[in-house]
Amino acid sequence: MFEQTKALCQHFLDMGIPCFDLIVYKDGECIFRHMGGYADPERKIPMSGKEKYHIYSCSKLITCAAAMQLWEKGLFSLEDNLADYLPAFKEMYVKTENGVRKAKNSIKISHLFQMTAGLNYEMHTPELEAYYAIPGNTCPTVETVNQFAKAPLEFEPGEGWKYSLCHDVLGALVEVISGEKFEDYVKAHIFDPLGMTHSTFLHPLEDWEGFARQFIYDAETATFSPAYRYWCHLSKDYASGGGGCISTVEDYIKFLEALRVGDVILKKETIALMATNHLTPQQMEMHRLMKKSPSYGYGLGMRTPLGDPKYTEFGWGGAAGAYASVDPVHNVTFYYAQHVLKAPNRHLRPWLYDTIRADLLGEKVVVPIEEVDETPHLTY
Repeated sequence: MFEQTKALCQHFLDMGIPCFDLIVYKDGECIFRHMGGYADPERKIPMSGKEKYHIYSCSKLITCAAAMQLWEKGLFSLEDNLADYLPAFKEMYVKTENGVRKAKNSIKISHLFQMTAGLNYEMHTPELEAYYAIPGNTCPTVETVNQFAKAPLEFEPGEGWKYSLCHDVLGALVEVISGEKFEDYVKAHIFDPLGMTHSTFLHPLEDWEGFARQFIYDAETATFSPAYRYWCHLSKDYASGGGGCISTVEDYIKFLEALRVGDVILKKETIALMATNHLTPQQMEMHRLMKKSPSYGYGLGMRTPLGDPKYTEFGWGGAAGAYASVDPVHNVTFYYAQHVLKAPNRHLRPWLYDTIRADLLGEKVVVPIEEVDETPHLTY
């Protein structure tokens, strides 16, 4: 069983991916666990299935779930102005063909979930560099996010779509509204209730004990090099809602199962709202151009199905290769982990959904493994 999925994973190894770990659940039970390669290829340490990974943008699903818990409690409205909670975002400026001018629209909290606020993913602007350079600065989450407001927006809030720091801002919003440090709120309201004992949003930068070794791929030389830098951790007190989570495969599947089942950490109706496309036609066009994903829309922090019966799942991915999928129609969840930045197989990860689905249904699927990767080098 799962022969097509195994073949795709083997192809990942053939492409040079040092290791991978895949777990599939159906109807609440683990029906397939498959891993390969070495957690540390230089020392020939085999995979144990307990490895930690920087999951990068798979963090976004957790952050959005945390924020929606507060929404369920009536602590904010999606149409509230962000500046009501983070005043640094009150007076924003936007880039135009004729230079920078004052923004006409306010950033709404819904814009953060939907990636339509006009922010970008630039974490090293002159303003931020000056802030990082302050002696003794440990980059607390809210104070750091406030610096993002100093950069001009890429477009008027609500009028476009751009993958960005929106969910880092959302993490700061959770902190302000809850009155708890973002990382503490997530631990108390998501990780602990689900038994995710090996997951955290703050991890000592120098501690790599128990991690699968992280690499970065150079497409020009077709080589893999060790990557010790973890770019989402700006400093020891910055919890990046958009990419700062460390987790294991066995932990993260618990979170995905909670989204599939509903009424565990979020109501079923809330999860359905998150998993519904919220983009306008104009925003959808920008989403398609950037993500090259015509089969999906974008909801409240996740890719969403658009009605094609072949694609009934929602989820997201991460910069080092993580890929999360929840299919409430077929009661299937899966999570795939690897630890390679700019990996040569990142365009093939979505095909895991196709092969798993086909293997479960006894169908055949042809994966275009010879196609060249032309996807943008984004954190997804």
